[in-house]
Amino acid sequence: MVFGRTDEIVPVIGFGTWKIGGGWYSPDNSHDKEAIEAMRLAIELGSTFVDTAEAYGGGHTEELVGKALSKVENSEVFVATKVSPEHLHYDDVIKSCKASLNRLGVKQIDLYQVHWPNPSIPISETMRAFEYLVDKGFIRYIGVSNFSVELFEEAQSSLHKYEIQSNQVSYSFFDRKPERDGVLDYCKRNKVTLIAYSPLGKGKVSSDDPSLKKVDELAKKYEKTRAQILLSWLVHKGNVLPIPKAIKPEHIRENCEAGDLVLSESDYSLLD
Repeated sequence: MVFGRTDEIVPVIGFGTWKIGGGWYSPDNSHDKEAIEAMRLAIELGSTFVDTAEAYGGGHTEELVGKALSKVENSEVFVATKVSPEHLHYDDVIKSCKASLNRLGVKQIDLYQVHWPNPSIPISETMRAFEYLVDKGFIRYIGVSNFSVELFEEAQSSLHKYEIQSNQVSYSFFDRKPERDGVLDYCKRNKVTLIAYSPLGKGKVSSDDPSLKKVDELAKKYEKTRAQILLSWLVHKGNVLPIPKAIKPEHIRENCEAGDLVLSESDYSLLD
C-alpha cells in the first residue's frame, strides 16, 4: 500500500511491538531471544513495517528492534517509533529522537510519531521540533497517534514545510471508534494512513464474543482463521495499516498471510 501522501510503498500488514521487551517504561528481558526471532521472521515473511516506541519497555523494545534489524538490510524495513507525551517540548523531542536512533541502531527513523497528545504542551512547539528533525535528516516522515480530527488539523496547521502522513489509533472489529468519531473518514479523504493498533481486539479474537459467530462462518467459508478474516477486513479499507503483535511463529505466519486474503464485497459489507 502507499503510505500517506508519499510515494513510499509499505506492506499491508505491519508488526506491532507493544508488550515485547516489557510494558510501559518497564523493561523485561526474559524473552529477548524469542522476541528478536519473532521480528526477524515477520520481516522475512514481508511484514517489513515495524512499529515501536520509546516508552515500550523503557526503551528496551527499541533495542530489541535494533538487534532484529542488525541481521537484515535496514533499507528493507520501514521503522516507526514514537516520542512520549511528557517529552513534547522542543528540546525534549530532539533528545528523545536521538536516543531512539541510538537504541534502534539506525541513522534515520522512517516515521516518527507523537505517541499521545499532551494538552499542557503546545502542539506547535512539538511540530517545530519535528520539522527540525526532518530538515536534519534524523527522520523521514511525521506521524501522530491517538489524535482526534481536531487535534490532527491543529498539528498539521502548525507545520510549515511538511505534512503529517499517519494517525495511529486503536481500530478493530471490536473497537469501531474511528468510524464513529470521523477519524477513519478524515484519513481516507485526506490520504492519511490510519495505522491500526490492537487490530485483533487485545485477544478478543480468541474469545466467546457472540459477534464472532458470523466471522466463524466466513472463516469456514474461506478456510481461514478468525484473525485472518478480521485483518483482511481492515486491509480492505484501503488506507488502514494493521500492526498486530505476535510472538509465536504460527501466529506471525497467520497474520502475514492475511494480507493476501480477499473476501467478496458482500462479505466485507457483512463485517461492516
